[in-house]
Amino acid sequence: MNSFERYAATIAGKPVDFLPRVPILMQFAAEHIGSNYGAFAADYRVLAEANLRCREEFGFEQVSCISDPYRETQGFGAEIEYLRDAVPRCLAHPLEESKDLGLLKTPDPLGSERMRDRVEAAREMRRRVGREASVLGWIEGPGAEAADLRGVMNFLIDTMDDVPFCRELMDRCVEVGIAFAEAQIAAGADTVGIGDAIASQVTPDFYHAEIQPREARLVRAIQARGAWAKLHICGDITKLLPGIAGLGLDILDVDHMVDLRAVRSAVGPRVVIAGNVDPVAVVSRGTPAGIRAALERCYAAAGNPFMVNAGCEIPPGTPPTNLHAFCEPLAYRP
Repeated sequence: MNSFERYAATIAGKPVDFLPRVPILMQFAAEHIGSNYGAFAADYRVLAEANLRCREEFGFEQVSCISDPYRETQGFGAEIEYLRDAVPRCLAHPLEESKDLGLLKTPDPLGSERMRDRVEAAREMRRRVGREASVLGWIEGPGAEAADLRGVMNFLIDTMDDVPFCRELMDRCVEVGIAFAEAQIAAGADTVGIGDAIASQVTPDFYHAEIQPREARLVRAIQARGAWAKLHICGDITKLLPGIAGLGLDILDVDHMVDLRAVRSAVGPRVVIAGNVDPVAVVSRGTPAGIRAALERCYAAAGNPFMVNAGCEIPPGTPPTNLHAFCEPLAYRP
């Protein structure tokens, strides 16, 4: 059973030899190959090489197109600054001073510079892994992209003061997200992740009424194009679980502060749970023995289907011995 077969079988709810490992690697991967975060975010060749060389060394099941949240944002007209050792910076949110959607450019996944770069990353990684491993594409969720365009504080105020505007803006973001996902799938991504970090910061009522239906549109569109859909929301999603359960996801990433038993109870037996070891306290600053014990606890709490992941990105500076321990095969238990 190769990595892709193991990954696909887990999503199908079938037994596997051991659990798929799907760590999120960004700055760690860049630095591990002697590069830097700025180059990783700016050039698909660096991103692909970093993922592929880390997979070769650590043996996980999936390479990923994730780098930062500003791919679509640049397509909408934002100016992005690359930083050597930090996440790229959005110099001005396109709608920071206005609610005029006419100010936004129309992003083109194959024409907008940073969107095209991600599409090329998916294409290059698929070319090099063939059907040996999974390739994860990535888009921003409706809430996250709206916050990127307006600025976080503006958007959070909008969720209370101007819900009709939020709806219109998020609908625009969904349209672009679908087109971006489709381009990555065509280039070779078998799974598309939806990153919607801001969702954990809004009220549960706003999430359930406004964000969740739009995430569901993205999930349906991804699956209709033959790929698997994954959701990643940083933070405590406990109060959002009733809505998340209705998305029809294939995979749900879960951050470390969330009770996996509650997640399983909410989403049922079909959705793959990925997570949720504390990436800092346990993976980066912990010990190999502590990492192994934490993974066993997560698996016992979540049950099948399950994939090994941390609650979020593996931090830069994590000792390679710790990531090796994190990626040691964990036996599947029926």
